[in-house]
Amino acid sequence: MSTALTELLGVKHPIIMAPMFLVSNSKMLIAGINNGIAAAVPALNYRTDEEFRAALDEVRANTNGVGLGVNLIVNKSNPKAPAQLKTCVEKKVDFIITSLGSPEEVIKLCKPAGIKVFCDVVDLKFALKVQELGADAIIAVNSKAGGHAGPMPPEELIPLLAEKCDIPVISAGGVGKASQMENVLKLGAVGASIGSVFIASEESDVSNEYKQACVDYGAKDIVMSTKVSGTPCTVINTPYVQKIGTNQSWLERVLTKNKRLKKWVKMLTFVKGMKRLEKSAFSATYKTVWCAGPTIEHTNSIKPVSEIIKGLTGEQ
Repeated sequence: MSTALTELLGVKHPIIMAPMFLVSNSKMLIAGINNGIAAAVPALNYRTDEEFRAALDEVRANTNGVGLGVNLIVNKSNPKAPAQLKTCVEKKVDFIITSLGSPEEVIKLCKPAGIKVFCDVVDLKFALKVQELGADAIIAVNSKAGGHAGPMPPEELIPLLAEKCDIPVISAGGVGKASQMENVLKLGAVGASIGSVFIASEESDVSNEYKQACVDYGAKDIVMSTKVSGTPCTVINTPYVQKIGTNQSWLERVLTKNKRLKKWVKMLTFVKGMKRLEKSAFSATYKTVWCAGPTIEHTNSIKPVSEIIKGLTGEQ
């Protein structure tokens, strides 16, 4: 299927394997790209620049040279962003997805290098802003997305952005099978950024317990929690999540609103939450918090990435 996304990235299918914190790895990207889709990894999945560079080199060496992307957090919570951006430009990745901040500097450096820049947005206001800055496409993060979801359903957000914006709209959230893929295209998207259905892939390095949870639980078991990072994040409603609750305590809420302390409280909450997610992703304990979106409804077994892609494209 040819769309603006397949033309922008030179891939067969209008799908991006979404960048997933802790989950995405080189094996998954290689399998995705070699089966006709684009694939992105969060730069923050690598502790050092050396590890990051090695991963990009590994993917390039084992794929046909198109469809490799990186997700950059571009606000002050990520002090590594300037160095990560420099590495992306030097390694000539095919596209960058920006999140949680202004993409101005990314666009400024990537345009001359021929690197496409896609920007996460949750509303029309920010979509128009990044379009004016020169973004190549917008990723419409809707209410069915995994992780940090947006407030609007895809049926509302996608047509709005497609009508009001002059650059392509890529949907993020709510696609776990071929019929849902067709639906977002009908709504006006040129493709979809898809993550949760790839968690339970054979190429993923997360624990078997995490993968099996994606098989055993479904859309009704996904809840929004502010306990993990301080901002709303979708998690599987395991017995432990039910025990600790999904809302911050009154003390956490008070500290978060304190003008002097909120910056440091938010940073501490984020760091603690990320460490908790990391421990949960790679080991099974009673105190487990697994991040996922409602599309795990369509995960019925642990499969190779190639089979998951066939389920999304209707080739099965």
